[in-house]
Amino acid sequence: MFMGEYQHNLDKKGRLFIPARFREGLGDSFVVTKGLDGCLFVYPRPEWEALEQKLKSLPFTRADARAFVRFFFSGAAECEADKQGRILIPGSLREYAGLEKDAVIIGVSSRVEVWSKDRWERYSARAASAYEEIAEKIVDLDLGV
Repeated sequence: MFMGEYQHNLDKKGRLFIPARFREGLGDSFVVTKGLDGCLFVYPRPEWEALEQKLKSLPFTRADARAFVRFFFSGAAECEADKQGRILIPGSLREYAGLEKDAVIIGVSSRVEVWSKDRWERYSARAASAYEEIAEKIVDLDLGV
């Protein structure tokens, strides 16, 4: 399980240091793709393969399902950390996520997310102000929170 928040900088080549705790859970090879809310999703291979199976079951006759699958998979890249624990984030993914220099890497249970620092600060400020309201809305899910 991934949890926690870390701040790191991208170097001039677009490489980002991934914290050791996250690298251990991601394994030798993992997948980075366009996430939701303007961030990148990083999946360990088993999670990626499970998600791939679920997405394959979506009805290809629905335009919204086709669009989501196209967007999600076309942005995906297989990554491996180098000896210094860095990954090279492809330019198209850096552009999508607005990653230039400062990044925030967060653990979100079964995946890791990579955010530009500015986007994360804006998103987390909005979410923090609505945290209790969101908790009240999901109470019906019986999460025991």
